[in-house]
Amino acid sequence: MDHLFRESPISISVWRELSCQAFLQENQLEFVQWLTWVFTKNSASQCRIFCCALWAIWGDRNDRVHKKVSKSGKRKPPDQVVKINFDAAYDKKFNQAAVGIVARESEGKVLLSCSEIYQRVASAFAAEALACPRATQIAIDMHWEKVIIEGDFLSIIKKCKTSIPDKSKSRKQSCAYFSKETMNNKIVVYLVGGVPEYAEEQEERDR
Repeated sequence: MDHLFRESPISISVWRELSCQAFLQENQLEFVQWLTWVFTKNSASQCRIFCCALWAIWGDRNDRVHKKVSKSGKRKPPDQVVKINFDAAYDKKFNQAAVGIVARESEGKVLLSCSEIYQRVASAFAAEALACPRATQIAIDMHWEKVIIEGDFLSIIKKCKTSIPDKSKSRKQSCAYFSKETMNNKIVVYLVGGVPEYAEEQEERDR
């Protein structure tokens, strides 16, 4: 655990990109003690970023270990399980973020899609960090009991390296295209049972 989250080149790079090198100061603490120290010494917003970064590092580790696991995002959830994909587009020039969320049932049918725009967002990583709790809240509001929530924090961390608005290629998911169109058009959407017309073609490819 210590090596994965505090000593590996990937984890060190993540903390550096997030300007959170201070999390690594107490390198003599055991892992559980380190977690306690971080939560005791930092603000709630910093702790949220910390948790999201741990999730990203752990997810990247699992992808590397289990190379047979698809990264396409097209795996169908089991029966009676709703899968929620989320993505965020970020415009550094205006400190704006657009969040796109698409929920599907086990056969791939869209149950809900929505997009939102946030102002005064500090970074691309923060944009994705906003998307995850929003996806979680939607699952709670819709009373879905079994849910898979899927995003890609590490790709957002990599976007933090650029000094221009985020123009990266879509991850071939409706929500990725969705968030970018919301950013471009400045129009938010909330639809039950489908996606906006402009995203229908992408949605068909994703199914």
